[in-house]
Amino acid sequence: MLASSRNWIMRNAPSLEPFGLFALFGALTMFPAILMIRVLEPEIVLPAFSILLFAEAAVAAIVAHLIRPQEHNGNITWWDFAGAFTFMGCAAAIFGEPDQAALFFEEEAVARSSSRP
Repeated sequence: MLASSRNWIMRNAPSLEPFGLFALFGALTMFPAILMIRVLEPEIVLPAFSILLFAEAAVAAIVAHLIRPQEHNGNITWWDFAGAFTFMGCAAAIFGEPDQAALFFEEEAVARSSSRP
């Protein structure tokens, strides 16, 4: 009897929001990562990838702070994405060597100075 009620089905249907968030952040990570792999030297891909992940974690944390959900119902939240991106950024930074990160910043400085007249 309850299963036939349209309101009951809509009220108890799982939310598609976590899947949409996952697809959004997946696309926001995948496209710059592919671009980095193609453009940058292999030694500086991991430091650049860790910077990308930390930036995405910061964006997710800012959005989570601005939204402030009233109640936690057990679904995936923006804070979960911020934590996951931070964790992956730390892992990429650990696997990338520190001298490679210095090489990345030196390359950026050289590119900026050569572009100025």
